[in-house]
Amino acid sequence: MDKHTQILQQVERALKKTASKFQIELENPPLTDLHIQVKQESGELLVFDDDDKELTRCVVEEWIGNTDEKFYEQVQPLLTSCLDNMRSTWNSLCLLKPFSFVLVGEDKETIAELYLVDDETIMLSEELMKGLDKDLDAFWEELAKR
Repeated sequence: MDKHTQILQQVERALKKTASKFQIELENPPLTDLHIQVKQESGELLVFDDDDKELTRCVVEEWIGNTDEKFYEQVQPLLTSCLDNMRSTWNSLCLLKPFSFVLVGEDKETIAELYLVDDETIMLSEELMKGLDKDLDAFWEELAKR
């Protein structure tokens, strides 16, 4: 098994543990976003709610001691991919919608909005939206020519 697959499996396991905390049907489901924090030095991935309550943590060995300045940019597509793979899980959670998964830094500052879960809308990271306006403009131009 390659390293990328191992990392995906570890992250998905942590996300499943997070999901298990919100499986019970409640009369008043909580209103919270889920904050994902990754630590380069220790390789830890932690998930918190809005009240900074830790929901789960795991260590991704391949991330331990990573000093790359673009570390957070590099983990975003991987995290977004894991979140998207678990779309049905997020839609079934007992949380008030909409809620987001947010990547936060060591000081809990927001680095990126990773994933939005809503009844009607699922929003992925900005990377997937890049160039969409150009595509739409080209589409409308083509349509106007007809």
